[in-house]
Amino acid sequence: MKNGKEMSNIEIAELLRAVAASYQLKGQNENKFKIIAYERAADAVEHASSELKDLWDEKKLEEIPGVGKSIAGHLSDLFETGRSAHFQEIMKGLPPQMFDLMIVPGIGAKTALRLTQNLDIGINNPLIDLEKAAKNGEIEVLEGFGKESQEDILRSLSEVKGRSKRLLLPYATEVAREVIDWIKKSKYVEKTDPLGSLRRFASTVGDIDIAVATENPKEVLEHFTNYPKKQRILEKGDRTASIVVASDVQVDLMVQPPKSYGSLLQHFTGSKHHNIALREFALKKGLSLSEYGIREVDKKNETKKTLKGNQKILRKFADEESFYNYLGLAWIPPELRENTGEIEASLRSVQGKPGGLPKLLENSDIKADLQIHSDFDIETSHDLGLSSMEEIVDKANSFGYEYIALTEHNPSHSRHSEKEIIDILKRKKEKVEQVNATYVKDVKGSVKYVFNSLEFDILSNGKLPVPDAGLDLLDFALVSIHSSFRQSKEFMTKRVLSALSNPKVKIFAHPTGRKLGSREGVEIDWERVFEYCLHSNKWLEINSDSMRLDLPDFLVRDAIKKGVKLSLGTDAHHMDHMENMKYGVSVARRGWAEKKDIVNTRNFEEFGKMLE
Repeated sequence: MKNGKEMSNIEIAELLRAVAASYQLKGQNENKFKIIAYERAADAVEHASSELKDLWDEKKLEEIPGVGKSIAGHLSDLFETGRSAHFQEIMKGLPPQMFDLMIVPGIGAKTALRLTQNLDIGINNPLIDLEKAAKNGEIEVLEGFGKESQEDILRSLSEVKGRSKRLLLPYATEVAREVIDWIKKSKYVEKTDPLGSLRRFASTVGDIDIAVATENPKEVLEHFTNYPKKQRILEKGDRTASIVVASDVQVDLMVQPPKSYGSLLQHFTGSKHHNIALREFALKKGLSLSEYGIREVDKKNETKKTLKGNQKILRKFADEESFYNYLGLAWIPPELRENTGEIEASLRSVQGKPGGLPKLLENSDIKADLQIHSDFDIETSHDLGLSSMEEIVDKANSFGYEYIALTEHNPSHSRHSEKEIIDILKRKKEKVEQVNATYVKDVKGSVKYVFNSLEFDILSNGKLPVPDAGLDLLDFALVSIHSSFRQSKEFMTKRVLSALSNPKVKIFAHPTGRKLGSREGVEIDWERVFEYCLHSNKWLEINSDSMRLDLPDFLVRDAIKKGVKLSLGTDAHHMDHMENMKYGVSVARRGWAEKKDIVNTRNFEEFGKMLE
């Protein structure tokens, strides 16, 4: 096992999942709650926006939702000594290579152990060994597997191999924020901004690029390379520098004089395709673009010539607005710069024609969070929330929300009778009514109402795991895919439409089912789903969870073109996760969404009418 002092958040999350798997395999009844605790902690660590080692240094480990005192203590041992005796004891006797197999989608603890015990899976290259075994037909002959299981494993292995090392948007945002906070401590910095995919709020980010406006580049670069949390300096020149911070994340800095800062900002925000299209647009006007500014070009002999009067060859721009305006365009928000029609829309905006740039959704437009999981014990097979209903109301009040929806996962249908499920849902309804009648009424806040809702699994046959009598106890319901991800496109589409057909169901939550960096989305005929939602008054969710950001931006735009309405929910399992709403808003903006496209921009009275 790698020295704990050097482990990244992802590696620590994998370790915690390995501990949970070890508890599961040892099969003792008292381990159930430990398994849940470690799985929750793993998710929390993976979603953490700061390096765990830094939080430990600051004595803030227990502030991470899901990391309790006991686990924090074991993690402290890991950071202090490089190992945890407790973790090693729990995992003792299990082949270490089995935990490597568990990163493959569809391979859980028991399956990983069986594969390791029955195949020649070495400790050095377990995934390669597994792939060889699958290609040689060694898995299908094992009891309980078969040819289909073997093909699924091969397909999952190809997904794992195809993953790129990119940062989730919230993590990249936090890393950049900390570096920028340091940069701003230099008195020579006049302006600073993130660049590239981070400034465009893409769902994942590669290297982190930062721009600085300064008249003293040498001093700024020196200050940047003295960043206290750096691991090493890669390069330092006259105008650029690169460092590596925790988890081998590269941060690049580019400096430019303030009078040229707008050109630098535009050029390195990208995207590449937007910049290519913009250069072609400019060339038709006899102009050449660069990070330094705009030049006039003699198209006939391709030589540069001076502008009118006494101006220099290069025209410089202190801000992006003047850069775009000089080209005869309206400023284009960074989220739209993907060469998907934004340049043409910008031109129409200037010309006063229809079809111009949208007035994008703002964080301040959001009136509610429509997917939150409280700690009410609904006896679900999924994970419970960690915050009480009252704590969630308080958090919603801090955002100025007018209403929220509590959407715990449905009670486990495999462990309960229909009567038991209905009894549980009655208890939840009574609790929500009590919160509305007392807490919401008594606490002076902006929240006027808490909707009683649930997030239902769409079963593999398209049915819902709760009887109609249970659905009748809800204000409305969400449905989502949590299993059988590899059904055919036709079957998956029918499955989704069947679930959406229930009158109580309003929202299709995290519709593609993707997990960024670990699982591709399901195959669905989106045109059919859009048409059904449009004509049946159903809504598609943009899930703000950092590993989902689902519906993806390109499908958001397709849905909007069809006239489908969208909802925003954080999928929060702790009140602090409600802070992630801004990332859902960024997906909506990248999908060209306006306020009118999102149902929870309506006030409480308007939203209530939409439910009728």
